Amino acid sequence: GTTDDYCLSSNNCQSNCKPSGGGGGGGGGESASNVRATYHNYNPEQVGWDLNAVSAYCSTWDANKPLEWRKKYGWTAFCGPVGARGQASCGKCLRVTNTWTGAQTTVRIVDQCSNGGLDLDAGVFKQLDTNGRGNAEG
Repeated sequence: GTTDDYCLSSNNCQSNCKPSGGGGGGGGGESASNVRATYHNYNPEQVGWDLNAVSAYCSTWDANKPLEWRKKYGWTAFCGPVGARGQASCGKCLRVTNTWTGAQTTVRIVDQCSNGGLDLDAGVFKQLDTNGRGNAEG
């Protein structure tokens, strides 16, 4: 959903999860450029969107969120150069753009990583890697 239950920062989702409408300001969140993104096989569809099944760091706090909430956005681990880390990042949403192609999607932080950027679910990575360059460059 796009209701406050899903997208208020007090409910662990940044304001950029909601459609921004016309003109005006952005989501008010932090941003970073040239962030490294790798992929991880969470396979959320195959595990019934169960954060416990994939041993996601955020499962402690988010595993019992409604199924609709867990399915709303693709999953990612986050260890980026800006923004909250650890529990404070769990459930937050990020707008991710492939700077080579302009492909964009919104992802939800469900895990932590150590690559200095994002560890996207493989399906999300493929969705963004529209020219195959990300996969080719590792």
